Amino acid sequence: MMAKTVLTHSRQPGHGHDPRIHVDLNQLLRLAGPARRLSLLPRQPASSVLNGRHASKLRGRGLNFEELRHYLPGDDTRTIDWKVTARTGEPYVRVYTEERDRPALLVVDQRMSMFFGSRVYMKSVIAAEAAALAAHSLLAQGDRIGGLVFNDEAIGEHRPVRSPVALHRFLASVARANTQLDAARVVAQPGSLNAVLRAARRIAKTNYLVLVFSDFDGTDDDTEPLIRALARHNDLILFSISDPLSEALPEGFRITASDGVLQAEIDTTDGRVRNRMEEMIRGRLGDISKWARKYGLPFLPLTTRRPAMDQLLRLMGQSGGHG
Repeated sequence: MMAKTVLTHSRQPGHGHDPRIHVDLNQLLRLAGPARRLSLLPRQPASSVLNGRHASKLRGRGLNFEELRHYLPGDDTRTIDWKVTARTGEPYVRVYTEERDRPALLVVDQRMSMFFGSRVYMKSVIAAEAAALAAHSLLAQGDRIGGLVFNDEAIGEHRPVRSPVALHRFLASVARANTQLDAARVVAQPGSLNAVLRAARRIAKTNYLVLVFSDFDGTDDDTEPLIRALARHNDLILFSISDPLSEALPEGFRITASDGVLQAEIDTTDGRVRNRMEEMIRGRLGDISKWARKYGLPFLPLTTRRPAMDQLLRLMGQSGGHG
């Protein structure tokens, strides 16, 4: 049996809150200050992975048609409405204004597969904090905040709204899902990533900014078409959360793994077992990276080694991020 959750931690009564293992609402709210250093607007630093040199540029907010008016010297000739010009015999231009805000949908994975960490943080914590940082940044730049927070049993849906109350409600949902993670938790059936992507597609019809924070456990042949459909009419950014053990399993390492019901010990002293596990993990991440390149999607790999803020600063070309 291939295990779903490896090296999970369990909260111990009396030991207090460990922010590396679980997040709470106050922890996510306090990220508002640091988040001011991040930007998810189309104009990005040259070294940012969101810059057009690295991936397709973010389209940004849409445009609203404002009015037709006479052409004035200095107007961009590309804005001339040739049909109206031909009908009236005088040059007219179409005037547009940028939409005041844009809906953002943050998809946050808090399944048991995310409750894993061999070094500093749990994957679930990195996903929660990265999503919170993005949410704070998006609201500060005037966009609407919504999201899908999912675990193995349910999907919490938050429609995009531009208000601090909506942000607070979304972060509370993330914190609640995160604190429910526990090694003793019994999961009858792992949550479906594809079901969440379908829900995102139902909400994000066009011109959304969709951010997915996940380890992408459970991808299959149906996942790529869902990614492609989401990216067709929206800006889609993939944040892949991984652990150093996914890079290389140490030799002579015994792992006790559980899917919440059954438990098994995996002995990586067996080279064949170790190779199969590494191929499985790398294959999943390789698929996500391949889809990102194929559809021109920004792909931001995050690890449990370092704080989410440091990693996001580095990936977005901001000073202060450590490699």
